[in-house]
Amino acid sequence: MSIERKLLDAARRILYPLVRILLRNGIPSDALTEMVRQTYVDVAEAEFAIDGKRQTAARISVITGLNRKEVARLRSTDSLSRDDAVRWNRAATVLGAWLRDAAFLDRKGDPLDLPFEDGEPSFTVLVKKHSGDMQPRAIADELLRVGAVEEVDGKLRMTTRGYVPAGDPDSVAEILGIDTAEFIETIDHNMHAGADDKLFQLKVLSDNVPVRYMDEFNAYSRRLSRPVLEELNRWLAERDLQRDWSGEDDRAVLGLGIYQINRPAERPAANEPDEDSEESRE
Repeated sequence: MSIERKLLDAARRILYPLVRILLRNGIPSDALTEMVRQTYVDVAEAEFAIDGKRQTAARISVITGLNRKEVARLRSTDSLSRDDAVRWNRAATVLGAWLRDAAFLDRKGDPLDLPFEDGEPSFTVLVKKHSGDMQPRAIADELLRVGAVEEVDGKLRMTTRGYVPAGDPDSVAEILGIDTAEFIETIDHNMHAGADDKLFQLKVLSDNVPVRYMDEFNAYSRRLSRPVLEELNRWLAERDLQRDWSGEDDRAVLGLGIYQINRPAERPAANEPDEDSEESRE
């Protein structure tokens, strides 16, 4: 099978759960088709110009397969905004800092309840220290909106040790785009990187486990994963320059994501030999 066919098959696998989400929320195929065409133009514009030359509609037309009139129309529309990603990342940064910065922890190492701006420590001090150019009120509103913090006796209390807005469909939709894109970017890097330059990409999976073990696996994998992420969070915090761009160092976005896999196993069709059976190997 050619690499082109494999990539198209991979795209279809990616689209299958995405289309399920879109249909569940009443988004028709025309909207996705238009978005795909616009994204082709955006990527061609930003990343596939010839060195030293301005990207032209003619070249975009050639590499995307869209006619020039369509390219001109799509170039006139707004490109994808990064505002959601920035807000999500800043809120996650503040929540992570609250978990690790001793100035905002009690003697047991648990996050303190913080007044918004009265005294020190306060939530305002936390935001200014760890996400300098963001408005503390905007970060507080975001964390309240997704249920990561709550107001108790006039103070903000952390309710979850991580920015996981499971109760807020809008924020979950934002994370769908942000986290999935980051994972695909890792795969894109690994497809072209040398053996010594590949990014860590590893999955454990078993496809024939009794359902009765699902809850146990979910709890066990959370328990194992959280210390790893918290230690990496601490390591990153010690090296993060806190929005100080005065130095000459180049900057990078670094991170590691972990997610759980739960889905029904597919039972083999009747009279169909198992792939690992002697009959199937003959």
